[in-house]
Amino acid sequence: MPTPDFLLIGAPKSGTTALHVALSRHPALCLSSTKEPKYFLTDGPPPTGGGPGDAKTYREYVWQREQYEALWSHAEPGQLRGESTTLYLADHAAHRRIRAQVPHAKLVAVLRDPVDRAHSNWSHLRSAGLEPVGDFPRACMLGDSRAEQGWGPFWRYLQIGRYGEQLEHLYTQFDREQVLVLLYRDLREEPTKTLDRVCEFLGVETGLVDEVPAENVTAHVDDGIVNTALHRAVQGVEALGSVAPAPLRRAATSAAVKLLQREQQTRPTLALEERALLLPHFYEDIALLEKVLGRPFDHWRDLDNGSTRRSLDINGRFGTGFTSIDRPRT
Repeated sequence: MPTPDFLLIGAPKSGTTALHVALSRHPALCLSSTKEPKYFLTDGPPPTGGGPGDAKTYREYVWQREQYEALWSHAEPGQLRGESTTLYLADHAAHRRIRAQVPHAKLVAVLRDPVDRAHSNWSHLRSAGLEPVGDFPRACMLGDSRAEQGWGPFWRYLQIGRYGEQLEHLYTQFDREQVLVLLYRDLREEPTKTLDRVCEFLGVETGLVDEVPAENVTAHVDDGIVNTALHRAVQGVEALGSVAPAPLRRAATSAAVKLLQREQQTRPTLALEERALLLPHFYEDIALLEKVLGRPFDHWRDLDNGSTRRSLDINGRFGTGFTSIDRPRT
């Protein structure tokens, strides 16, 4: 039965979905029919409950071995099989499960400026009507308390961006030769060169895929009387759980989210004051990341240069067919 030869392991909101779609166009690769099966996030049935929208996410887990293997039933002979689950990188238990079940697998991680990544994560959930807190830094500070309340890991905006500790643990489970670490900036600015690096790492022909498509682009949702009411509507529907029929919940949520995203506004640049509040939470981990990878990440500490770059990230296009704004699918 088929098991994956490679995994795109995250980080969330760092271009993993776009990379998955790009690689799916390579004739020597077979990507899973479910893009994000989350198989290695659990040893058995997924959790229940959680924060707004978590129950729906848990229902999407492909957690049974037979169902997981069936994700590559369409693979042609000789194709390498792969899947993408963005939370694998941040989950130490997932590292151990991957090692136990597919120790031969190659792993690809994409790292994004941790403050920018957190902002995109928050914007994604805010745009979907799920994030109840309209103040980005305050929402970030709620990560630990939300985890204690059983909210899913995607709500831990700061913790997900601590790549140093994540990679340090990953390297205790896998040889460095099995792990390719990319930067979101390179995927955005040099898509052809970056895709060739991935293909070379996987051992397939380079030059056959040269475009990273726009995927998961998040529309900005302003605060205001109407949008505040729509946020409350989505969260109220989610709070009903099994009390209301599932088709009714889905229809109500879909209608509210479409109204929230009706204007398709571009996400505004992260304010320097917000970045200054959050950046110290990453200083220690950035230093650890530099030690683990043996390369500098000074640009992640630079408020001024970061501001100019982030403005381009949010409002510009780089490469062929790629945009860095992230939109949740509805």
